[in-house]
Amino acid sequence: MGVPGTVDDRARDAAPPEDDGVAALARLLAERGVVVLSGAGLSTESGIPDYRGVTGSRRRGTPMTYQEFTGSAEARRRYWARSHAGWQAIARAAPNAGHRAVEELRRSGRVAAVITQNVDGLHHAAGTRDAVELHGGLDRVVCLDCRHTSTRAELDRRLDALNAGFRAAGAAVNPDGDAELPPGLVSDFRVASCRKCGGVLKPDVVFFGENVPKPRVELCYRLVDSARSLLVLGSSLTVMSGLRFVRRAARDGKPVAIVNQGATRGDDLAAVKLSLPLGATLAVLAGN
Repeated sequence: MGVPGTVDDRARDAAPPEDDGVAALARLLAERGVVVLSGAGLSTESGIPDYRGVTGSRRRGTPMTYQEFTGSAEARRRYWARSHAGWQAIARAAPNAGHRAVEELRRSGRVAAVITQNVDGLHHAAGTRDAVELHGGLDRVVCLDCRHTSTRAELDRRLDALNAGFRAAGAAVNPDGDAELPPGLVSDFRVASCRKCGGVLKPDVVFFGENVPKPRVELCYRLVDSARSLLVLGSSLTVMSGLRFVRRAARDGKPVAIVNQGATRGDDLAAVKLSLPLGATLAVLAGN
């Protein structure tokens, strides 16, 4: 399936110029049935940094792994101190022009579904309430023992009460909501336990080294399988959790379009690749 004159075998060897690429993307959207796969680059205009710049190299250290978090009380103390410091920056972030444009494209019927790798909740805040949060959401907390879920706002109040005088002003915030802190602030931090069973609390997000829940993956595959095309927004596709959907679409002969500032692992599969600011580009496309 393709867009005549723009999405064909030649496009895999040489991406069209940006002006032609925007026009090709507009035609792809006009065919409807587009599934969006978004990444951290879509949220940078909301003030949330991504882990990789346009060069693709990591700008910050590797996030905590699931094995570290579950294996050490000290690691959990470090995680929750840093996450508590960074949470307000995430909670204050508002959808940007890119999120709003995706929602407009969905309302107009051009976008059929949205899958996001982001954990910031900004697609939901923009009105795309059925966006599939592939890696979960920072606004929820789950107990690893009894599986009870609660809101991050509730936990935030509890951590404030347990850590009176905790200060982290000016701390640099990472995309997953944690902040860079001096060791002294971490060592004295008190961690909250589950209100129901006293168990270990974890943000309801998929850590590095943890698998995305199988039912969620299967839902995303179904969305990609029913799509006419796949549009990647602001993702370097470095991790397999997102790249697998690009490979699935390409395997089935569906056009893949990528808008990302910098190279991605899916570039060789893309019929259209644009390196443009997402907010302005998507706003133009939504207005067409």
